[in-house]
Amino acid sequence: MGNKKDLIIGILLGIIGAVVGCFIFLQFFTDYGFIDGVTLMKKRGILNKVITLGAILNLIIFFILLQKNKDIIAKGVVLAMFLITILTLVM
Repeated sequence: MGNKKDLIIGILLGIIGAVVGCFIFLQFFTDYGFIDGVTLMKKRGILNKVITLGAILNLIIFFILLQKNKDIIAKGVVLAMFLITILTLVM
């Protein structure tokens, strides 16, 4: 039961990491806020690229988890990356 809980924690951590990464990118590298930036990027058709850039933060999370021997949670982060990849391909 603990493995499933750790995997779910990893997936949630990966999704939250991607959202925070998108937020950081839109706040610091564009002239728009988060909500305005997301709507503008969606209109321009480049929201999937912003999501991909935001997911770079998951690399840092992944390596920190590996250093702390949290392998199951790190697997959840990788699974979240696969889900984000599928999401960006569909969009």
